[in-house]
Amino acid sequence: MTGSSWRISRVDRTRVLVVPDLGAGGVPAAVDRVARTGGRFGDGEATIGARNGPGEAAPAPAAATAPAAPVGVGLRPGGVLPAVVGDDVTPAVGDRLVTAPGHRPGDPDRFLVAPRTGELLRDTVDRTSRSQVVAANVDVVLVVEPLDPSPSIGRVERLVTLAWRSGASPVVVLTKTDLVHDTAHWLADLAAAAPGVPVRAVSATTGDGVAELLRLVEPGATLVAVGRSGAGKSTLVNALVGEDVMATGERRGDGKGRHTTTHRELVDLALPDGGRAWLIDTPGLRAVGLVADEESVEATFAEVADLAAGCRFGDCRHEREPGCAVVAALEEGTLSERRYAAYRAQLREAHHAAVRADARLAAAQRTDWKRRTVAMREHHRVTGKGRR
Repeated sequence: MTGSSWRISRVDRTRVLVVPDLGAGGVPAAVDRVARTGGRFGDGEATIGARNGPGEAAPAPAAATAPAAPVGVGLRPGGVLPAVVGDDVTPAVGDRLVTAPGHRPGDPDRFLVAPRTGELLRDTVDRTSRSQVVAANVDVVLVVEPLDPSPSIGRVERLVTLAWRSGASPVVVLTKTDLVHDTAHWLADLAAAAPGVPVRAVSATTGDGVAELLRLVEPGATLVAVGRSGAGKSTLVNALVGEDVMATGERRGDGKGRHTTTHRELVDLALPDGGRAWLIDTPGLRAVGLVADEESVEATFAEVADLAAGCRFGDCRHEREPGCAVVAALEEGTLSERRYAAYRAQLREAHHAAVRADARLAAAQRTDWKRRTVAMREHHRVTGKGRR
């Protein structure tokens, strides 16, 4: 499949907004045959009308040289887009699209969703087997946690697990350093809660730590900021971008913050070295529904997994078995009870999620089998095959 490369910057009810993707070294890729005019959302988009089918955009003049603005692409019924491979897919912010020639000569290009390299998932509110895609094709997850009110180590651990599960690299970002006097102990506590994960403290208000955080970003990378409402995600995004691209709100009197961001949005991020990257802001998470597997849980609790590897028995349950390195560490105090309890809780959730997913897969297979059986019987009835 050849053609221009695009990224979904926003998903609305009947359309998505797309922007030209970044090429090698974070340089904007060249695009063609799609209208490119100045403006932000709702201004200067390619209009999808009756002459343009779902998933298609209006052709542009060949000499269009203005800076690329978001282009509107209509969704098919059911809120889906055609895919390069397989069935139609429900689009997510961060999805990559490629263009393909129209069905007939002179038709506008069609937008097709490319296979995802990864998905940042969260569990749904109803706790069914269906998961919600927070963002697609993410390289770095910024786990944003405020220092005021006090950080929740458990929430950070869960978000770090979601990041590992997506295939991205987590970075813990402690915000609002200007509201506290001592950040050192929180930096140490969060570093212990996320072994091997970079932990940075920033103040979007004063700018402290912003440049250091930007230096961690590779050109062409895609970042997503996740965290509770009021964590300062949108303010952090504005500080990193260098302008107010996301709306922010004042904190409530109880310090819990407000839900200012109501949608996911991908914005362009200029890097100090001249390259560019993508940054996705997300609405605040009221609860962190865990979608994880054993490997991602063990990545978050690496020290527990390392201890478990030293147990005498390979199937050790870390309870009362002789030679259990985990129990020994708990008794010696080198592994905290809280940390181990969080590890066990996440493993249980990962197991339950796998069971729900298996149940959903089994139900889908039964439905498909019944559909095939009915179709085969109808075929035999019409053709007379199967009669004696």
